[in-house]
Amino acid sequence: MRKEGDGAVPRQRATGPQRYRRPTPRPPAPRRRAGDRGGGVEARVRYWFDTTLAHGTSALVGWLALACLAVVVPVSVLLVWTDQRGPMATESKIAAVWRSTGQTMRLGGEVGPPLRVALSVLLALVALFYVSTLVSLITAGITDRLIALRRGHSTVLESGHTVILGWSEQMQTVVSELVAANAGRRPGVVAVLADRDPAEMEEDLRADVGDTGRTRLIIRSGRPTDPTALARVSPATADSVVVLPRDDPAEDAEIVKTLLSLRAVVGEDRDLPVVAAVRDDRYLAAARLAGGPGATVLEIDDVSARLLVQCARRPGLSLVHQELLDYAGDEFYTVRDPALTGRTFREAAAACPVSSAVGVVRADGVLTLCPPAALRLADGDGLVVIARDRDATRPEPVAAPYDPTAVAGAPPPRAPVPERLLMLGWNRRARRIVDRLARSAPPGSSLEVVAERRAAGRAAGDGLTVTLRQGDPTRRETLEGLDLATYHGVIVLGPDRRPGQDDPDDRTLVTLLHLRARERETGARVPVVTEMTDDRNRLIAPVAPGADFVVSGKLIGLLMTQISQNPRLACVFEELFAPGGTTIQLRPAGDFVRTGQVASFATVAEAASRRARTTPRTRRPVGGSARSASSAGRSACR
Repeated sequence: MRKEGDGAVPRQRATGPQRYRRPTPRPPAPRRRAGDRGGGVEARVRYWFDTTLAHGTSALVGWLALACLAVVVPVSVLLVWTDQRGPMATESKIAAVWRSTGQTMRLGGEVGPPLRVALSVLLALVALFYVSTLVSLITAGITDRLIALRRGHSTVLESGHTVILGWSEQMQTVVSELVAANAGRRPGVVAVLADRDPAEMEEDLRADVGDTGRTRLIIRSGRPTDPTALARVSPATADSVVVLPRDDPAEDAEIVKTLLSLRAVVGEDRDLPVVAAVRDDRYLAAARLAGGPGATVLEIDDVSARLLVQCARRPGLSLVHQELLDYAGDEFYTVRDPALTGRTFREAAAACPVSSAVGVVRADGVLTLCPPAALRLADGDGLVVIARDRDATRPEPVAAPYDPTAVAGAPPPRAPVPERLLMLGWNRRARRIVDRLARSAPPGSSLEVVAERRAAGRAAGDGLTVTLRQGDPTRRETLEGLDLATYHGVIVLGPDRRPGQDDPDDRTLVTLLHLRARERETGARVPVVTEMTDDRNRLIAPVAPGADFVVSGKLIGLLMTQISQNPRLACVFEELFAPGGTTIQLRPAGDFVRTGQVASFATVAEAASRRARTTPRTRRPVGGSARSASSAGRSACR
């Protein structure tokens, strides 16, 4: 054992012929001389320079002056001494150098007695200090203003604009539809208020929406529940306000607070059109009370459930929903024309050559869809039509001619056929779907639910035979025992969206993969309607042609935009999706016109009018939950 320093080091076993090698002694560290602070001259100069800069503004000004003099004086000397037309005397050349230096650095450049030179330099310094201070103040003011604008804290001084409160998955859809709605009209303004960074919001909207055309976007940052922040977007002078739902149902209380803040800012006297949406029905009544009589509150889960049920029983309706709710296709419009006064509904409908008349809105706001053909329109009544745009809704003085020979005969009555449906997956909307199926399915229908034990145990059916089967739809073995050929339709549901978890569409896509593989194995083709949260996932979904998708978030955004632009449509959507209300069905074309020959639109409309057999329902507009709409092209409303 040997010692090295203060510790003991064990002897190492010798290897080979060499027994022991004495360690080579390390050279002693060089002693630091007195006054040697370490580093070279360059390091000491840099340290001294940094130390002088730490003294503040005066040191910075001094170094700047020295740097300028180090450049200006030599250049001035070179200019004077190389000028052939300059003075010959040395004193005159020095005076010329001083003038050049003074003019360059704005120091006057006066020559003469020292006192005169000093006074000129003093005046020049005062002028320079004043100008530089003024520029600094202007720059600071502009900078503060730009920072305030970036923070989104300035007030919007607009009128007739649309206000969007909050941020959710519907934002891109709502803004895109507002941009499409303003195309071809006067320039529009959309003001967005959300509790996010305004630069990030603007970047996201620009990336998702693209060119906004004639629509100007104004982004403001703040909590919509704060009346002070809410006043920044001037809701009192807006045409409409859209309150976007939160992504989590537990945050629906924020919607109620936002509506209360909106009433506090706008006032109780202003009947402002407001469209809001909640996910949890427990907050629906409170949201309606907070919004006031001019507010329309949508219940997202109820709307989604009704859309899924309608699409499951009538495959293809999802495309009709999209066609009617976005501004790229046909939409609902209300026509109020004095020329309609005194006409019957049938005469008024026949006077619309390129639009479909589906209802009447009385002067007091009472809506009647599919009214009797003999119903006569009074002064102030409006016609509810489905048209390409507003210009196509103008009625003609005379009815469009039609071909009576092309009208098909009455089809034989069809007895309702029991349906057998399959539902894969479970979420908070599944119970509503089961309830809606129980109300609308033909007698003798059945529903088989395949979900995990916890979810399946909550299923219940009223008037519908419901069979529960435990299993995970995302596993292949779960679907192997299903005979797809025996089902009339399949509903695929994803899990609920929860913070911090994966996208619900991920599990939905996995289920669709196994379902598609099962279809290839069995050779069966069954209509599939799938609920999704992101419309982009619809493009990569592995399904057979003709499959339906209900992107609830996008459809809710489309619906909110339609109502915000035309509040009269709220009662139309309410009627179309109310339990037992008027619905629109997809029917074979042969039920209306003779196939194999050309038929005008007037002929199709006349044939559809003859086939209308439903009892008209009347509903007064309320500030309640409006439903989404569907159509069967330009045929009858049933």
